[in-house]
Amino acid sequence: MALPQTSIVALGDELYTALRARRTIAPLSGRVDGIDIDDAYNISLHFLHRRLADGEKLIGKKIGVTSKPVQDMLGVHQPDFGFLTDRMQVKNGAVVSLKGSGLIQPRAEGEIAFVLKKDLKGPGVTEDQVLDATDYVLPCFEIVDSRIDDWKIRIQDTVADNASCGVFVVGDDRVKPHALDLAAVKMDITKNGAHAASGIGAAVQGHPATAVAWLANTLGRYGIPFLKGEIILSGSLAPLLPAVPGDRFHLTLAGIGEAAIGFEA
Repeated sequence: MALPQTSIVALGDELYTALRARRTIAPLSGRVDGIDIDDAYNISLHFLHRRLADGEKLIGKKIGVTSKPVQDMLGVHQPDFGFLTDRMQVKNGAVVSLKGSGLIQPRAEGEIAFVLKKDLKGPGVTEDQVLDATDYVLPCFEIVDSRIDDWKIRIQDTVADNASCGVFVVGDDRVKPHALDLAAVKMDITKNGAHAASGIGAAVQGHPATAVAWLANTLGRYGIPFLKGEIILSGSLAPLLPAVPGDRFHLTLAGIGEAAIGFEA
């Protein structure tokens, strides 16, 4: 049985307040009987609507928890999905204030971002259709962040919490999606000048475009399309890396480009 609308609104408001106050809350999955993914999605929509009412603008969507290393790390064994707003995007190479950005317990992940040249709506979207609808791909750091205590999340928690998204940065290099085999693209990340992680495009459901197709089809079931010009994040290629003030991260995607981000208090 679906949660009543009053509960959806109350929980979405709770997550919104946690975001603005930079604090965490107890897992929803541990205190709301019968909460399912549809409930969590509706909570995330109310959470998003609160942000849009503040003047944020919707600029894209994201899929997360797509690779086995991330699933094993978080104990969540299916993808999550959420939304990107303009205030979540920071400039390539920026040093981000944890307080100013609202981040609480951030972790960095490297991935491939897709920018669309035409609308796309599921269900029935294929990998080839994703590639044909993509204008170019970019290197990306997504800084995931949970409003849930100590990252103690189940799939319902992370979906409700906008797929645990904090901020993101994309690189300046643009590559056409058919210019290389995205499944074979190698990623390397350094943290404070030392090698920290590696991965390949195939880590996300065998191919990044497959992950994006899954997201298009999942959101399509809720009547949500991908729109021309939107940024779509396809999921982390390697385990998440905790970030604290003073940390500097640099990412290289072979054949695509580079991205960088740093943190301060």
